[in-house]
Amino acid sequence: MHLKSFFLLFFTFALFNCGTSAQVKTNTEKTSNTIDHEIWNDVLQKFVSNTGQVNYKGLKSDSSGLYNYIFLLKNNPPQNDWSRQEKLAYWINAYNALTIDLILRNHPLKSIKDIDNPWNQELWKIGNDVYSLNDIEHQILRKMDEPRIHFAIVCASISCPKLQNTAFTARDLESQLTNATKEFLLDPSKNKITKSQLEISKIFKWFTKDFKSSESTVIDFINRYTDVTISEDAEISYMEYNWNLND
Repeated sequence: MHLKSFFLLFFTFALFNCGTSAQVKTNTEKTSNTIDHEIWNDVLQKFVSNTGQVNYKGLKSDSSGLYNYIFLLKNNPPQNDWSRQEKLAYWINAYNALTIDLILRNHPLKSIKDIDNPWNQELWKIGNDVYSLNDIEHQILRKMDEPRIHFAIVCASISCPKLQNTAFTARDLESQLTNATKEFLLDPSKNKITKSQLEISKIFKWFTKDFKSSESTVIDFINRYTDVTISEDAEISYMEYNWNLND
């Protein structure tokens, strides 16, 4: 072999191997990271008010950000090595984004309940599995033993907790869940709380077992997030639920 041909072959081999190693490293780094929820955060900032009202009409005409985010969710399902906080943030954001997608698929409408069987529609593929909203709420989020998720996921209705206009993240999840819970409890249109009497959201009726344990009651839970110290024998009633759209 001529010397010139030898060096050309050596250079080609070295260049190929360097490129391959760099590609493997990039792929390894990519699969070891969780997803960034910045796209979803941008959508929320643009189309959701500080009070949680959603501009569905505007979103329907400018939906690329929402669908880019749903595509990102589809191709990046949670992995076993993700932390609990990362998984919670992922599924909370997913639930809210997919709820908005469901509304847009049927918009205009007055209420999510105008849609036939809205929470059981298996419309979304994430990884290799197909999900409904009920799958995400009952089979994933509620099983993670975090009752505050009920004030973070939103059913697109006035009586629901407000849709936060910032994305949930693993880093800020603890403070975000606490703030969402406190905001919901302090909203007099959804809860009226005094020391001796509670007129509270039906969320506490529907999901009673999520808020109590063998050692604590629903009142104990509420006491942790309000400035009012509620008596253990306070009278409890439930407010009517307004299913009209949160637009």
